[in-house]
Amino acid sequence: MRGVERLSFLRQFAEKFRTDSSLGDTMSDHTTAQTSQNTVKVDASKAKVFVKSILEGNGVAPTHAAIIASCLVQADLRGVDSHGINRVPSYMERIRQGVLDAKASPTLNQITPVVAQVDARNGFGFVAANLGMKTAINMAREYGIGMVSVKHSNHFGMSAWIVQQAIDAGFMGLVFTNSSPALPVWGGKEKLMGVSPIACGAPAGKERPFILDMAPSVAARGKIYKAMRRGEKIPADWALDKDGAVTTDPSKALEGVMLPMGGPKGSALAIMMDVFSGVLSGSAFAGNVANPYDPSRPADVGHFLIAIKPNLFMDLEEFKSRMDYLHQRVVNSEKAKDVDRIYFPGEMEQIMYDERSESGIPYTENELEALNREAAVIGLGPLETIKST
Repeated sequence: MRGVERLSFLRQFAEKFRTDSSLGDTMSDHTTAQTSQNTVKVDASKAKVFVKSILEGNGVAPTHAAIIASCLVQADLRGVDSHGINRVPSYMERIRQGVLDAKASPTLNQITPVVAQVDARNGFGFVAANLGMKTAINMAREYGIGMVSVKHSNHFGMSAWIVQQAIDAGFMGLVFTNSSPALPVWGGKEKLMGVSPIACGAPAGKERPFILDMAPSVAARGKIYKAMRRGEKIPADWALDKDGAVTTDPSKALEGVMLPMGGPKGSALAIMMDVFSGVLSGSAFAGNVANPYDPSRPADVGHFLIAIKPNLFMDLEEFKSRMDYLHQRVVNSEKAKDVDRIYFPGEMEQIMYDERSESGIPYTENELEALNREAAVIGLGPLETIKST
């Protein structure tokens, strides 16, 4: 499938997306097919300590290691396994190749009372983003809004954890980032834009908070890496191979391109992420961000973070009450045929968080082996698993 035929396919896909509700925000977007391997469970607190130790053993400062480990485990707890602790081996390889500075500390430049910039100095994106959102929150606390641009950064995992950082402090949050090329612009055929997530959130009262974290592609590219690790196939509507043909093979999908969500709309969202995160910050953009699995050069990722005080225009309790009402109206709205339950954005992941906090996080044997190999490098024992009863 090439040229006009491929463009025709993408147009047909866009039409399918508009008319087929099964491609919407459902739990299937966070999982691929049932894994072909057995899984074992790990307690979240054990996983955190384990990852923190590996990071420290590779030169990461203890305070930075704690931030990174917490963020990765949060992703696993929320069911976003593509952005969890399984990323550790690729991060460690980048450190060994000298393209990620394990010892770097981000620096802050206050531009105006409500605008600042963080230079990640080619360190971990988690640490730079944590400082960025903390700074945005502090500015918003005094002035109502805070905006922070982050330059020369790296992958920061799941965007929802940064949104959660704002919510935990009682603020609304908006999180942009750019990423390495994976998506063609609408009408093109080369990898140019990243499948960069857009994320935002707002606190509520008695109900769960609103948290949106979505890529402009049909699925996040990390889910394809996860499927490849686990020996799984991917759905046929996620990606095309290098020849422009539909594929369910994750390795072939990674050689090709991701499919944009909603056709030209997904493409435009990806470009928007590049404008606010790459162009504005002074980081790489227009297809020049390095892949987080590429150990040959620094990634040079850019981020853009905003915190907003929710009680700018009304009393805080009134705002929370209005958010609760919105939540109730959404989840209790009349259901379409064959729909058992309607979820508020972020609710499924929060339910998964509660479940995995109690029962443990599942990992495959291959994933544990890769993590344990990293542990062995620094003389650390294997990750302790929960014994089945």
